[in-house]
Amino acid sequence: MKRFFLATLVVVFTSVYGVKAQLTASQVLEKALSFHDPHGNWGGLNTTFKVVMTTPEKPKRTSTISVDFPHNVFILDVEQGDDTYTYKIKDGSCEISLNGSDEISEEDAKKFRLDCNRGTFMKDYYTYLYGLPMKLKDPGTHLDPKVQKKTFKGKEYLVLNVTYDAKVGSDEWYFYFDPKTFAMEVYQFYHDESKNDGEYILLQGIEEINGIKMPKTRAWYVNKDDKYLGTDTLEKNSK
Repeated sequence: MKRFFLATLVVVFTSVYGVKAQLTASQVLEKALSFHDPHGNWGGLNTTFKVVMTTPEKPKRTSTISVDFPHNVFILDVEQGDDTYTYKIKDGSCEISLNGSDEISEEDAKKFRLDCNRGTFMKDYYTYLYGLPMKLKDPGTHLDPKVQKKTFKGKEYLVLNVTYDAKVGSDEWYFYFDPKTFAMEVYQFYHDESKNDGEYILLQGIEEINGIKMPKTRAWYVNKDDKYLGTDTLEKNSK
């Protein structure tokens, strides 16, 4: 009887506690999507939110981001110090203004890095980072089918390894999910993992934007020496 009880206990323990270890990467991703975007709102997003960036020894930068995915519109309004500039990108067209004027000198364009390539980069940057983990379903994304278990900053995570087609991106990414809730709490990228370059980003808190649970804060650090780079704080638009 004792032997039967122990055998039964082993089976129950394995079935209850071994489930997450048996999940595929696709299953972990689906559970993460269910947590962050339970109603599948990302693809039709039409909203505005703010990102306040604080960086050591630099003035605070406030970016107001407006996206209208159904109409392929992205607008970025940036305030830093006494200056403001705006990018409006729609269907491949690009409009730029500085301090309310679309007449921008070559000197100011260079000073503020104002050109349409930069505008497209910022569109891709914000829609990628605030679209995670939903963006991991995009074409050109390669999800390693094996789920890793890693301990990071004293907590154990389920980790997904992602690479991209060359035309999409060359960095290697790791996404860390809470094993109980499947909330994304860390992500990390390397240009060359053998050199331990790149950065890691710690995510804390949740801000719900149009039914999507986005990280409230993102704190950036260098992989090699844990140097702190800055923090982005997400805020709902008050307008």
